[in-house]
Amino acid sequence: MTVTEERETLTLRPLRAAVISWASAVVIVVLFTVIALVLRNSDTGVIFRVADQVALVVIGLFFAAGCLLMARPRVRADAEGIEIRNVFATRRFPWTEVQRVAFPDGASWARIDLPDYEYVPVMAVQAVDGQRAVEAMRRLRALHAAAHAS
Repeated sequence: MTVTEERETLTLRPLRAAVISWASAVVIVVLFTVIALVLRNSDTGVIFRVADQVALVVIGLFFAAGCLLMARPRVRADAEGIEIRNVFATRRFPWTEVQRVAFPDGASWARIDLPDYEYVPVMAVQAVDGQRAVEAMRRLRALHAAAHAS
């Protein structure tokens, strides 16, 4: 979690999910590469060519990229609003549209509540991050309260 002082932008990212995503991605690439190298030299009755080995490594890279998607979530919040980047989409909301910043009991991550019973998950603030998530919620709620006070 970093704060840029000049514009007072709060930037939040999940910690544990990012570590697990990167570790998983590395393990998958290494595993697929080792399997690709070993299959060429083993006596399985199937003939593996260089193209098959390359294809196996490329498949491992695709799986690793899929794991890295969970490291993508980010939140940027300032006095004007909040930008939420989850796994696939990025959306920006002015604080006037946000009714509250919530972390429901039993939820894996935070959310912002919008009018008409809509909400948007905030995957950058995750329960598994413990005290880091608590501090992130305090800071987001402070920005939200300051925007609604003015």
